[in-house]
Amino acid sequence: MPANTRQMNFGVFVHTTGNHISGWRFPGAITRDEDFPAIHNVAMVAEKAKLDFVFFADTPTSMNDGLPVHLVRFEPATLLSALAVTTSRIGLVATLSTTYNEPFNLARQTASIDQLCQGRAGWNAVTTANMEAAPNYGRAIIEHDKRYEIAAEYLEVILGLWDSWEDGAIIANQETGEYFEPKKVHTLDHKGEFYQVKGPLPHSRSRQGRPVIVQAGSSPAGQAFASRYADVVFTVQQDMEEARKFREGIKRQVAAAGRSPDEVKVMPGILTVVGRTEEEAKAQFAALAASIKPGSAMKVMSERYGHDLSTYPMDGPVPELPPSPLRTQGYAEVMLAKARRENWTLKDLHDLFALSRGYLMVVGTGESVADTLEEWFKVGACDGFMLTPAYFPGPLEDFCNLAIPVLRKRGLFREDYAGDTLRSHLGLPVPKNRYTA
Repeated sequence: MPANTRQMNFGVFVHTTGNHISGWRFPGAITRDEDFPAIHNVAMVAEKAKLDFVFFADTPTSMNDGLPVHLVRFEPATLLSALAVTTSRIGLVATLSTTYNEPFNLARQTASIDQLCQGRAGWNAVTTANMEAAPNYGRAIIEHDKRYEIAAEYLEVILGLWDSWEDGAIIANQETGEYFEPKKVHTLDHKGEFYQVKGPLPHSRSRQGRPVIVQAGSSPAGQAFASRYADVVFTVQQDMEEARKFREGIKRQVAAAGRSPDEVKVMPGILTVVGRTEEEAKAQFAALAASIKPGSAMKVMSERYGHDLSTYPMDGPVPELPPSPLRTQGYAEVMLAKARRENWTLKDLHDLFALSRGYLMVVGTGESVADTLEEWFKVGACDGFMLTPAYFPGPLEDFCNLAIPVLRKRGLFREDYAGDTLRSHLGLPVPKNRYTA
């Protein structure tokens, strides 16, 4: 079959102990999130399959909400630094909070990682809604829309710092003794409402221009933020038509912000259970469903909603609750919409969180899973997917071994990497330096 001009992108959401709340308990599963050799192996599975990137979420706290990864894990910038020098092609993306990091420090960390891996780094820019994180910094949690207002200035600072050095600024001419061209190095000298940052950043320009920016907000404020700054929008979607409308809306807002809609990739999260037969896949899914402990996902579900749902009967309907001004609003609305459509009980919603943390689930053979992905992709519901395996490494290996070859045969996924940077994997151009544009 001839290759399509448009092909899917894939990231892998790496909660090493599993995106399923009990994933770490399955035979062969990784049982510790501080196991670097195991994490490295996951990255190499993704790299061998020519996937775009591995993605590591984070919040700056330790909490017991049922998922082991929220108790202990590597600090994300440190982890990416280690992966930067032990992988060669796979993109490396991690979450760093705009709320709990000074912009100069974050810009320097991400630029360093991007240099270490020679242009394969990405940053998931989040404003951090987690209430347990704020006391670690002696702060009160900031209201939802205000966090995005602050984050917009934060991003302007980051982008300005990343562009401190023009291409070719370092000469290192041993004969003349001229090391750099001062005219190609720029001082930011930012003085804003929330930040004052001079610069320049002590890093030359990356091979990919600057790290890829990933953003996961689906609320109106989050979408507006993404339309201005994001290269990849990671979203939770449960309905193909709603996902299509969401993607179209993002693309319109990107155009309105003066950017090309083709330069932003929209990638819903998806948990796949892929078997060699339909019966095998269904048996695997049944085992995942049977392993859910009653109430085990209640805390993380309540965290997402911004309301304590443990006071409501599990066999009753999902309660209609007002959006919380402090929490992740778009995520909760997608879940509520699915609950309304399918007349769910609170237990049904709880079990979805336990199984996939709320992301879309697809169960079947490599062929039938590929059918679903192709349908979403071709109707314009996405530009690709963020894989959220139930545990590692088995389900990721199953997807790579059974579904990826089908997608390749259909011309929907690459045979090999087209380049060496994350932007080249994603099909995104190198952004212009603001001082030379």
